[in-house]
Amino acid sequence: MSSQKKGGDDTMLIIPVKEGENIDRALKRFKRKFDRTGTMRQLRERKQFTKPSVKRRAQIQKAQYIQRLRDNEQI
Repeated sequence: MSSQKKGGDDTMLIIPVKEGENIDRALKRFKRKFDRTGTMRQLRERKQFTKPSVKRRAQIQKAQYIQRLRDNEQI
């Protein structure tokens, strides 16, 4: 059996800290890199199940909202 998990990439984030570099800057780089991985977004999304019909309805409503904004912009 394979020990691979279903889903994303489970690699560790490595942030090289240069000698004399401020720890706050390194922490900021880590946070930025972590945000780009989308791990927190994925965790929040998996916290509760959303029915496909509800997802589709939200997607349609968002598209309608954007279309209304574009139509009002052209007037």
